[in-house]
Amino acid sequence: MTVHPSLQNYADAWTHSIEAIAELVQPLVEGEWSWRTPCPGWSVRDIVSHVIGMESELLGDPRPIHSLPRDLYHVQSEFARYMEMQVDVRRHHTAPEMTSELEYTIIRRNRQIRNETRSPDTMVRAPLGKEQTLEAAWRGRAFDVWAHEQDLRTTLNKPGNLDSPGALIARDALLDALPKVVAKDAGAPPNSAVVIDVSGPVEFLRTVRVNAEGRGSIDGSPSLGPLVTLAMDWETYFRLAFGRVRATAVADRIKIDGDDELATAILREFAVTR
Repeated sequence: MTVHPSLQNYADAWTHSIEAIAELVQPLVEGEWSWRTPCPGWSVRDIVSHVIGMESELLGDPRPIHSLPRDLYHVQSEFARYMEMQVDVRRHHTAPEMTSELEYTIIRRNRQIRNETRSPDTMVRAPLGKEQTLEAAWRGRAFDVWAHEQDLRTTLNKPGNLDSPGALIARDALLDALPKVVAKDAGAPPNSAVVIDVSGPVEFLRTVRVNAEGRGSIDGSPSLGPLVTLAMDWETYFRLAFGRVRATAVADRIKIDGDDELATAILREFAVTR
């Protein structure tokens, strides 16, 4: 194994999730590929197309030359248009075509990972013609495939892997985004604290502290006088953070203590993925 130690966790999580996706979709009949998923605007086929497309880009494959329809309601930004290209170009592919391309892409990416000798800070291709470090790319793919594995599991009613390696990477990525959600997006006042208490397969308690300048930070120490405490289970947390559900739809799974107005603002801004 030539993978740098700091990349190994991402490689392991990616492998675990993408193999789970392959196992989930392999037995599907043609009609099931068109089932709607919690990911806005995307079917089962669309999610698998997205995964194939993003992995292909890490392999250095050229992007498809394709014109998007103008009536895709969920495509609201240049970033969304970029992502949709790999999806729309496969919208008429058959089930065997999808599973075959997914299997071939996984084989190629596994070979790339096994032979990886570049350092984590090597700059590589990123969406919209930008660049990112190799470590950021691998972390992003581990995060993304776990999120979409969960989309597929919800649609196919096959729950699982809520505490897998990918789940832990997703937890860390979502927590990194939380200070901005609380301090900037929801407008928590200076010198305040908000506690997030999550139970279930992935369990954690974090405090977001807003300093006198209105900047947020996060730590694992409890706050003696938080302005708000939000308690929920892990599945509710990540579904909210992924934008798969609105807080009003899962209100019975969220316990709020403290300032209701601030809690509502935080939950309104909770989704951090695009």
